[in-house]
Amino acid sequence: MLRIRAIGSAGLPVLVGLLSPVGSDALAQAASEAIPAVTVEAQERSRPKPITRPSRQRSASTARAARPVARNATDGAERQNNTASAGEARAGLNQSPAGQTTTTVDRSQFDSRPSFSVSDVLRDSPGISIKQGNGPRDFGISIRGSNARNGFGIRNLVIFEDGFPVTQPDGLSRSDLIDPHAYGAIDVIRGPSSALYGNYATGGALNFRTRPGGTIDGVEYGVDGGSYGYLNNYLAAGKKVGNFEGSLFASDTRGDGYIGNSWFNTQTVNFLGTLKATPDDRFTVKIINNDLSARLPLRQSLNQFYTNPFQQGCTTGTGAAGCPTVSLFNNGFNGGKDTETATQAGLGRNDRRTIVGGRWEHDFDNTMTWRNQFVFDDRNISQPTGATSTIGDFPSYNYMSDITKRGEIFGMESTTLVGAWYNTLVASSDTRNVMPGGNATLGLISANTYSDTSNYGIRAREELKLTPDLTAIAGIGWETTILKGVNTLYKYNTFNVPVATIPAPTTVNRTIENTAPEFALLYRLNQEWQFRGRVATGYGTPQVSNLFVLPNGDFGNNTQLQTQTNVGYDLGFDWTPSNAVKLSATAFYEFFRNELVNQAASNPSASNATYTFNAPRSEHRGIELAADWKFHPGWRFMAAYTYLDEVYTEYVENITNGAVFSFNRAGNKIPGISPNELTARIGYDEFAGPLAGLGGFVEVQWKDSFYMDNANLLKAPGYELVNVNVHYKTDLASDTFRSLNLFLEVRNVFDRIYVASANNISNTVTGAGLQNPASVLANTTGSIYAGSPRTFVAGMKVAFK
Repeated sequence: MLRIRAIGSAGLPVLVGLLSPVGSDALAQAASEAIPAVTVEAQERSRPKPITRPSRQRSASTARAARPVARNATDGAERQNNTASAGEARAGLNQSPAGQTTTTVDRSQFDSRPSFSVSDVLRDSPGISIKQGNGPRDFGISIRGSNARNGFGIRNLVIFEDGFPVTQPDGLSRSDLIDPHAYGAIDVIRGPSSALYGNYATGGALNFRTRPGGTIDGVEYGVDGGSYGYLNNYLAAGKKVGNFEGSLFASDTRGDGYIGNSWFNTQTVNFLGTLKATPDDRFTVKIINNDLSARLPLRQSLNQFYTNPFQQGCTTGTGAAGCPTVSLFNNGFNGGKDTETATQAGLGRNDRRTIVGGRWEHDFDNTMTWRNQFVFDDRNISQPTGATSTIGDFPSYNYMSDITKRGEIFGMESTTLVGAWYNTLVASSDTRNVMPGGNATLGLISANTYSDTSNYGIRAREELKLTPDLTAIAGIGWETTILKGVNTLYKYNTFNVPVATIPAPTTVNRTIENTAPEFALLYRLNQEWQFRGRVATGYGTPQVSNLFVLPNGDFGNNTQLQTQTNVGYDLGFDWTPSNAVKLSATAFYEFFRNELVNQAASNPSASNATYTFNAPRSEHRGIELAADWKFHPGWRFMAAYTYLDEVYTEYVENITNGAVFSFNRAGNKIPGISPNELTARIGYDEFAGPLAGLGGFVEVQWKDSFYMDNANLLKAPGYELVNVNVHYKTDLASDTFRSLNLFLEVRNVFDRIYVASANNISNTVTGAGLQNPASVLANTTGSIYAGSPRTFVAGMKVAFK
């Protein structure tokens, strides 16, 4: 058994969405309050002195449920006299932990637009970068470049929904189950966060908040439809009755996709219910289920993208130019091969995700809350996405318990959190060959991977109000991760005879310990200015599957992988001179050790498209800006900008071509990282008169070009997109109908052809050891998905009483 211990990093001191419809003084005061604040940077939740009670009897109105509350930039000032309970303080740790750089994207930001996927709403937060993944709603979400190099799904950040974890114990999250119509707000928590959120929180965390039933207070039905066969029917219902509050969301979404072989059909159900059983006890149930059936195109080379970005005419292997192809065994195990396009082979995904969670919160008194939470999360997949198909069921279990205590230490207001957790995922998945013939015909098994990932640990956090204006935050988390796995290969050495030879399996059994401390100071100079500084650490262990893939994409022994760790420094301020102006800025510098980097395999026809390696040292630094300005009654300007400068500082890459050739990558930009990203919007909404409820906005999205390879020879082109929206919302004077919301949006108005996703590609060398130039790398397939051309989407939503 190999035992590895890592403390912090360098130490504490230091669509293809495939549619993407991406789609007077009194008057001034009314205009400024009509739209809730969107961005919040590291809010201080000012805490009153604890409330004690002489006995356990109290009225139901005294006990407050730990319900998430949307925060404004002035929360710290406004909550001076608020008697927040310990439960509410705990809920806030998933929304805006004191001292940490956070942004809340409010529903007002996306309620009147066709929000097809998570990408349509999260771009409004600085620090966020989005790339298209393998499916209509499968998007890679990156915070500060943390996941920008991953080919599918989400890594290096932890995702919650209403406080329930939807990141599985192996660190994988997927955005397929997210329909933005269901949510009231999304909290983006940026920077190393393992002290509070544990393993894989090297980039931060996200918390999606569904709307409470009392907010919906009835039934809403909506429909979006537009270009490329896109149609989304959705329903939201909710009510608060006595001590119970519940909400249900359901949607049915389908489309033809704008790229060849990219149609999709997906259904989502999302339920949240809370029962206040006694004045001291609350029980919450969370259920999410998503079913996905989708066809998938193959990723292109850069030259193929320039030739045929939307893969039109790619019905046969000898069809139109620019069509990527895959080589398949004719007999399904070792015979001659046939070259087919994605349409010919019928590549796609058929997945299901089911999450069921329960939470019990008990108030010992008005200053102490005990929380117990359990989540069952099952990911069932069948994914013929290339020459092979992965088939498996990945059930996981997550239990956590913690106590939050509000009180005083030496006369200073204090909030203390102590907790522990255990989670586990045990699964067996098969890799099977895909055969010619269409409809993703499966051949024989080529590999089986048994994986067992378990994490357990403890955490502690203290928030201490040193003075009325200065708060200190300290936290620490300790965690043990156990990785067990067996990878078994099946080789068919006799031509056309399906008798498998099974070499000795590759096994792994590793125990990895990690410790993550953090410290922050939050200083409120006055009602307008707030300053914050933070140093914190994060860690992320490899996944069991990473340990069995070689650089060429074949199965083998890659068990030398280490845990990645980072230590990050944040310094920022929030300026809120009035309700009409909010400006936030953060500078960060993060030092990584053994950064886990996913790279395209050197052999695109191998069993695996990517492999994982450790870059010994790298540095991530940047600036994040957020602005929200209501500069005239009805008018509003919002912007989110991110600058990233991320480089390898120690990394020697070995490339094989007959012999092994070594190249020093120190000083090179980390591929996949766009140095500049901006989303800016200017809009107007009429609040009075005969046109009240009519509004619109113009939005600009800019993503800078970025390197695709470690040698920094080839770049994916940047782009600028313009989106235009017109909407109308009105209240209805009816015994049945409450409101009507109509909108029309044109996305990518100027019909730009752009790269929505570019996976990293491997550098190659000649027999003499010379690196091949960009002109050669531009023919490397398995990298690019084009973004959506101009799309038109209209929608309607009606609310019933």
